[in-house]
Amino acid sequence: MFTPDRAFSGFAVADIDEAKTFYGDILGIPVSLNEMGILELTLGSGATVIVYPKPDHEPAGFTILNFDVDDVEAAVDDLNARGVTTKIYDDADFPTDEKGVARGMGPEIAWFRDPSGNVLSVLKGS
Repeated sequence: MFTPDRAFSGFAVADIDEAKTFYGDILGIPVSLNEMGILELTLGSGATVIVYPKPDHEPAGFTILNFDVDDVEAAVDDLNARGVTTKIYDDADFPTDEKGVARGMGPEIAWFRDPSGNVLSVLKGS
């Protein structure tokens, strides 16, 4: 019988070791490598996201993971201090300030990429 109780999400990366370093060491997310060579990220909410290697990986054309934060500017400063670039959009569709923060188009948000080119964000949710 179908039940959504144990649902989880996942996405692909080009290099699993590089992803483990980025998500675990740089972003500070608890990461484990399972017996199939797939990373399991344990988010603060308790949810699990799997990250699997894909040799012919192409980054998604959309944001794959969002981090709800209390203060986007402080989160951006922290990410920048960790070596993460948050200024990835600079066009009419996504006007951002010098740090990469978009304001006035919905929630305050800044995007960044993982080593495989997947787009992530920090945003002020509710």
